Amino acid sequence: MRTISLLDTSIFVEILNVPYMASQHKAVMEMLRDKIRAREAMFLPMATVFETGNHIGQIADGNHRRQRAQEFVKLVESAISGESPFTPINFLEAQELKLWLTEFPDWVKQKRGFGDLSIKHDWHRLCDQNQARRVYIWSLDQHLSSFDTGVR
Repeated sequence: MRTISLLDTSIFVEILNVPYMASQHKAVMEMLRDKIRAREAMFLPMATVFETGNHIGQIADGNHRRQRAQEFVKLVESAISGESPFTPINFLEAQELKLWLTEFPDWVKQKRGFGDLSIKHDWHRLCDQNQARRVYIWSLDQHLSSFDTGVR
């Protein structure tokens, strides 16, 4: 069975080579090629899309900002249309949001944001739906990369 990963913002900014954020673009692109060759199912959480878009919107150089924005749009649109290795996911409903909000004050004690909390919940949902598969968060951030079922 195929492995499932959720892309964190730290990976998506590397793929898009966002100035002043991406420092491991070549290494991440090689990992991406390996994941594609292995036919890994890669999911693109809405939090990753929003956070990456925010980072791109804050690039100081207008030419770089526009160029990265165009690449971002192209990549997200290709995911939406099923023409990329990424599948966008958005499971959030009002009742879930209410539960996440109750969890958020304790979550921020660890200096983690709401986007990371939503990715953690996306991970839990995919784990529940794919119990025989390895499900993990592909991240350069230690606290998110620790979310890995390890099932192989």
